[in-house]
Amino acid sequence: MPTVLHDSLSRPLRDLRLSVTDRCNFRCTYCMPKEVFGRRYDFLSKDAVLSFEECARLARIFISLGVEKVRLTGGEPLLRRNLDRLVAQLAALDGLRDLTLTTNGSRLAEEAPALRAAGLRRLTVSVDSLDDATFRAMNDVDFPVHRVLRGIDAALAAGFAPIKINMVVKRGVNDHEVAAMAERFRGRDFVLRFIEYMDVGNSNGWRLDDVVPAAEIVERLGESTPLRPLAPNYAGEVARRFRQPDGGEIGVISSVTQPFCGDCTRARLSADGQLYTCLFASHGHDLRSPLRAGASDADMAEIIGAVWRVREDRYSEIRATVKQREPKAEMSLLGG
Repeated sequence: MPTVLHDSLSRPLRDLRLSVTDRCNFRCTYCMPKEVFGRRYDFLSKDAVLSFEECARLARIFISLGVEKVRLTGGEPLLRRNLDRLVAQLAALDGLRDLTLTTNGSRLAEEAPALRAAGLRRLTVSVDSLDDATFRAMNDVDFPVHRVLRGIDAALAAGFAPIKINMVVKRGVNDHEVAAMAERFRGRDFVLRFIEYMDVGNSNGWRLDDVVPAAEIVERLGESTPLRPLAPNYAGEVARRFRQPDGGEIGVISSVTQPFCGDCTRARLSADGQLYTCLFASHGHDLRSPLRAGASDADMAEIIGAVWRVREDRYSEIRATVKQREPKAEMSLLGG
């Protein structure tokens, strides 16, 4: 049985967000704005990025410490070549109950069959708008929404169901599409999540006025269809869940207006092997150096444990009281 780690606030380590690249082919304004992540931006070199074998080894060690779920993230994880090889290595790990991936969907039509065959169990796709002009403006690289929708269809055909759909809701940009999204992705093939616009990283120009509170989103949805509240699937689940009349599920993630730090069980490992204990952390803890210097599994487990045991992050709960702090790590580096 794994040795379950608890932090200084008694929160267990259960989830690992594993970033496989800091690169993305989109320049979404709330994550990787083009004026910051332009042609001269210094992305990680190939040598700096963890190999698949290093990722799998670290995942195995995290599982020995209580992790039950691994989510592959980026950047855009499907930009990492032959990602199905890593999926196969992770899927074979004893004790892993859930293996999933979050993608912008741009390469999903090509990659979905191989990912499914390799053992990927679940899939999350970011779709911030169904209106093509809005979608192109939000990704800021003129990528059409129909290609993402085609990728979702390919994923369904490959056997991924239900597919989770994430929509970041920003006032005055795409909030008018909440009901349309609920209609498009209703039914048992999908689980739809509306996410409050968050102050991740340092460069997305976040303002509280741009946040559409989760309560407002639920109220808007309730005007067109009755919603029945659902109990959480597990302790620490971030979404408030609702059932639609036809059996479909939607949820809202309210990290700004109703923080859930008290139940957070997530660790994040960046593509260059830095362990982050919060989405809003300012710095990580280096796991790559000891790993490549020959540290044993027991050594690595002790390093991870020493970091997690003193963890006290609760940024979303104290956001309003934070006056000055170090710059936060960018979400494209450590995963969402």
